[in-house]
Amino acid sequence: MSLAEIYDKALSLRPLSFEEGLTLYNRAPVSELMYVADKVRGIHNPGKRVGWIIDRNINITNICFSHCLFCNFCRKKGDPDAYVTTINEYKKKIEELFYLGGDQILLQGGMNPALGLSFYVELFGRLKEMFPSLKLHALGPPEIVFLAKKENLSFRDVLLRLVEAGLDSLPGAGAEILSDRVRRFVSPAKATSEEWLEVMREAHKINLPTSATMMYGHIETINERIEHLIKLRELQREKPEGSHGFITFIPWPFQDKGTVLSSKHNIKSSYNGPDYIRLIAVSRIMLDNIKNIQSSLLTVGREVAMVTLHAGSNDLGSVMIEENVVSSAGVSTRYSAADIQSIIKEAGFIPVRRNQKYEYLE
Repeated sequence: MSLAEIYDKALSLRPLSFEEGLTLYNRAPVSELMYVADKVRGIHNPGKRVGWIIDRNINITNICFSHCLFCNFCRKKGDPDAYVTTINEYKKKIEELFYLGGDQILLQGGMNPALGLSFYVELFGRLKEMFPSLKLHALGPPEIVFLAKKENLSFRDVLLRLVEAGLDSLPGAGAEILSDRVRRFVSPAKATSEEWLEVMREAHKINLPTSATMMYGHIETINERIEHLIKLRELQREKPEGSHGFITFIPWPFQDKGTVLSSKHNIKSSYNGPDYIRLIAVSRIMLDNIKNIQSSLLTVGREVAMVTLHAGSNDLGSVMIEENVVSSAGVSTRYSAADIQSIIKEAGFIPVRRNQKYEYLE
């Protein structure tokens, strides 16, 4: 099939095959990819509005048994800087979040063997009791797999307990690349690709809003990037009618500073701006049933993020009052609410604040 035929198929929102996606990634000029992806974006999200949100990433604990090779954040029990966040610390951080205009926390952290399901149920309940309007965008499939195995429960049962305790939405954390070849090397103790997908399948069945991610630019191949996108797209097709499913897709590049992948295995991040723009465009075209594509402003910076808004992306993510994971691997940039709105306007779009369900608030 020629590029022109693939473009026509994409513009009619017909799902592209693996071979067609690979052809786009490897052969299509980036200018043409951007043009087609921008047209597809307009079908899913008409107009010039670009979303953004105010939230805060609070880490529950930095103690984690997984020790993924790309992560500088995790610690062992007994390390001098190991911690579990206290209720008083949550209270102070959330009060600051509300003062700055936000109402959601991205609540994540390590998989601490000492913390079971009852810990998270009690934590979510106490946070909701203190702050009834707080939105909890919390944990992720690897944590659900960990808790299910620890408690001898199904993924569904763990999710239902957490939702009852106050969980509002489930991040797409821990997807990395949905290839077990990759995962066996970079994160062997974490959930397998099928376990990650199965947690999301169960979340969609109970209508829990979710997001999907990709952490790329290390040992994966272009083929595996395309396979990752197709796995997300096919899972989205399974969701019950009326279910939120995957609300958004967010790819971000591997940050290599000080990581084991870099220092021990000499694997450096392959990130570059043109390739990120290409990935955003191909993702927008391949994911014909996921409405939103978010660019990782925090990791790719202002200029590249602005270009992606013309390549299929319709969101620049969060002000991110606090973030400790990617920053531990070299990201030092922060953006205020005014910064994000300015970036969106400079790119020629209209900034609109949203919630986690990508509902515009103003």
